[in-house]
Amino acid sequence: MSIFYTVQFGDTLSNIALRFGTTLPGLAQINNIFYPYPIYAGQRLIIPVEKELQQISGVATHYPSAGTNYTPAIGYAGQVPIVVDQEAIENIIGKKGTMQDDVLKFTFPRYDLKVNIGPVSIEPELALTSWMAFHQIGNHSMVMGDLVLLESEIDPVISQLIANGLEITALHNHLLYELPRIMYLHISGIGDSIKLAQGIKNVFSVTQTPLTVHPASQTLPQEYWNTVEGIMGKKGTRIGRVIQFSFPRADNIKEFGLVIPPSMGISQAINFQVEGQKAAATGDFVLTANEVNPVVQTLKQYGITVTAIHNHMLYESPRLFFLHFGAVDNPEILAYGLKQALEQTNTIIG
Repeated sequence: MSIFYTVQFGDTLSNIALRFGTTLPGLAQINNIFYPYPIYAGQRLIIPVEKELQQISGVATHYPSAGTNYTPAIGYAGQVPIVVDQEAIENIIGKKGTMQDDVLKFTFPRYDLKVNIGPVSIEPELALTSWMAFHQIGNHSMVMGDLVLLESEIDPVISQLIANGLEITALHNHLLYELPRIMYLHISGIGDSIKLAQGIKNVFSVTQTPLTVHPASQTLPQEYWNTVEGIMGKKGTRIGRVIQFSFPRADNIKEFGLVIPPSMGISQAINFQVEGQKAAATGDFVLTANEVNPVVQTLKQYGITVTAIHNHMLYESPRLFFLHFGAVDNPEILAYGLKQALEQTNTIIG
């Protein structure tokens, strides 16, 4: 959870971090403060705290060791929701987003790319979609996202991220043997939602990513994925030749004491694409350390290749590992194996 603290004359950011048992880098990042960490009396800071606030004699909730110059922060998980300015952000980005869990999310399929793994042509909805998600935290907004990039786009994008005050949290592969080579760059930022949105728009300007809506390439019969949905235990999202499944974890994932909504990239993602009489499957599992090897072993039992294991975030708690996979096989066999892997995790299934 988190609280608001009003800076007093003589405070320094390092002393405030020490007083509340948090870290200077973490406190600086969540408040969008940069070295040499200037603050001023009267400024309100978001303070991540692990302790529960206590109720004293029926009066206002307070934090015992902090005096009286703070108030509980408004965030996710059981607190009064505040949502981002959807219309303003959509106007800047130039397209409509979708709202879920008080998160405004935008997707950007890379229809400009023609990517193959052997004989399989990868649909953008299977594994080539950039996304950005905005979430309001008190008087700040948080953005998290994943950029699908050609190798030639990486350096210009990183330059734009730095210039616009956004952070890089990971850069790596998700796939194996794809041509051309595709890299995935994960980002985050905290600050004013309008500035964050403009920064994201600037980042996309140095890529060839289409920002407009593109129609799906093919429509399948309504009953096509029924068996796969039955095995997975829920309805998927059908887009052209692809069906997408998302399963939220059952535990709370936090950064700086704030609960991160599942729709900000911390749900299990499993996608299938029609490939002749078979299906191509890819996606990622969001795992705690003790879940990694049971999932690896289960996937191997069903002939599903592990293509990457790595971080996407920097300050999350508990620590997470993102395991990517890929396979081409009978869709029902793939679905059964992936469902078995899901059951090795603390995930809400169905």
